[in-house]
Amino acid sequence: MQPVLRPALSIVVPVYCNAGSIPQLLAALRRLAPQVEGGLEAVFVIDGSPDASHALLREALPSAGFPARLVELTRNFGAFPAIRVGLERARGEVIAVLAADMQEPPELALEFLAALRGGAADVCFGVREGRDDPLAGRLLSTAFWSMYRRFVMSDIPRGGVDVFALTADFRDRLVTLREAHTNLVAQLFWLGGRRVFVPYARLRRAHGRSAWTLRKKVAYFLDSVFAFSDLPVRILLMTGGLALVTAALLAAVVIVARISGWVTVPGYAATVFTILFFGAINTLGLGVVGSYAWRAFENTKARPLALVHSEETFEDDR
Repeated sequence: MQPVLRPALSIVVPVYCNAGSIPQLLAALRRLAPQVEGGLEAVFVIDGSPDASHALLREALPSAGFPARLVELTRNFGAFPAIRVGLERARGEVIAVLAADMQEPPELALEFLAALRGGAADVCFGVREGRDDPLAGRLLSTAFWSMYRRFVMSDIPRGGVDVFALTADFRDRLVTLREAHTNLVAQLFWLGGRRVFVPYARLRRAHGRSAWTLRKKVAYFLDSVFAFSDLPVRILLMTGGLALVTAALLAAVVIVARISGWVTVPGYAATVFTILFFGAINTLGLGVVGSYAWRAFENTKARPLALVHSEETFEDDR
């Protein structure tokens, strides 16, 4: 078989601690490949994974049954930088992003391709309509995405977005956005374009544990807030306004108490309360301003979002 120079579909898969699901993932992609008219390629990006994911893929891809690229980053930069690296290297007319843990059905890539191939849309999002997860996980996810829609971006579907696909032209627009500490999915919504949504049911994780920890969720939320919302500034302004009203009321109480002789130690309580209250407000304000300043400083460094350690291409020569 001759190598496909411009496949119809590229599938980008960020990999981090997914050694247990790699055989199942490769088998699923092998089943998909004959169904893609125009050819399929896969781009695997090893995001500093400490397990045997890279070795397993490097051994299996020469006989995988489809063209593939294997990219290894120098360390763990995070899922979004890893996805960007894969997007930049994808050659397909349509580029789909799927998770390596098999919780999103790989067959979604075919639905993404069908939705985008006709030229009626620029980007397609997978929307979770159900999830085979424990009750606690479902409740936390619902609360997280409700806050996200309320405070960051109302266009995000209620169940959030984990997988998506976009045309090569829309990818070219996306990769021009180079800011650090941001949210790739929110960038896609910020870019606009013509959108379509494909519903699916999320499957239960069969191998390993999710790397999507509470700390990463908090960082994800904060990066999104500071990159796409003026919510912290508005909260600070409202808090400052409340502080002014409180200070005015406190002054009135102190004056009345002083005139009425209710204060035995003149000025003590009011002074302590005022120092503590406005000290806290000042600290809050410095934290908000500092968060914006730090993110702006990070972007001025113009460092690459991820560094590639090695890259290999495997063509299907059968």
